Amino acid sequence: MNNKVKIDWDKTPLIPAIAQDYENSEVLMLAYMNEEAYNLTLETKYAHYFSRSKQRIWKKGESSNHTQEVEDILVDCDGDTIVLKIKQNGVACHTGTKSCFFTSITQDKVVLNQEVNTDAIYGVVDTLYHTILSRKNDNSQKSWTKKLLNDKDLLLSKIQEEADELAVAIDKEDDAQVIYEASDLLYHSLVGLAYRDVSPDRIKQELARRFNQSGIVEKEGRSK
Repeated sequence: MNNKVKIDWDKTPLIPAIAQDYENSEVLMLAYMNEEAYNLTLETKYAHYFSRSKQRIWKKGESSNHTQEVEDILVDCDGDTIVLKIKQNGVACHTGTKSCFFTSITQDKVVLNQEVNTDAIYGVVDTLYHTILSRKNDNSQKSWTKKLLNDKDLLLSKIQEEADELAVAIDKEDDAQVIYEASDLLYHSLVGLAYRDVSPDRIKQELARRFNQSGIVEKEGRSK
């Protein structure tokens, strides 16, 4: 069989991309590519993906410098899934483990240890957001985050409550209390984003979009 399989981007605009160690074939992670990410990967020889949560192209390692050098790209027989044979620089998972597949279902335990502390790399907001996301599948009955994620009315009321408390602190209380209340509001806001599966990166993108735009003009545009 010499037929070359091609990716039909019109039929499948977003395809799974499996990153696999080119030396030992260990599966390190699964992400997604659109045509632009695929072409960037071919051109640069570094893995680029399309983030469904961030809604943008991202180069693997753009924050951590844990990049993936592409040695080969394999496409499946249907032309809708690819395997990247890569050299992993650093670790593949944002949690600091070598592979994103570190939890055994049958053994009911974590089978890979964290190799890199990624808190400083990704920043406290992104780290907290991913911790909140992990609570979605947590069975803990004592997790406040889990309780909020399971009770939308409680979550919404807490966001409103914390916003009111921050406003009062800014108006009448000392800096320490303002910081405390702002932290509470940020945490509950991140839980709200996690509830909707909206990455904080999209908030950063929106803020960046507004840098060169007058706030008054931006508000007028929303009211039209």
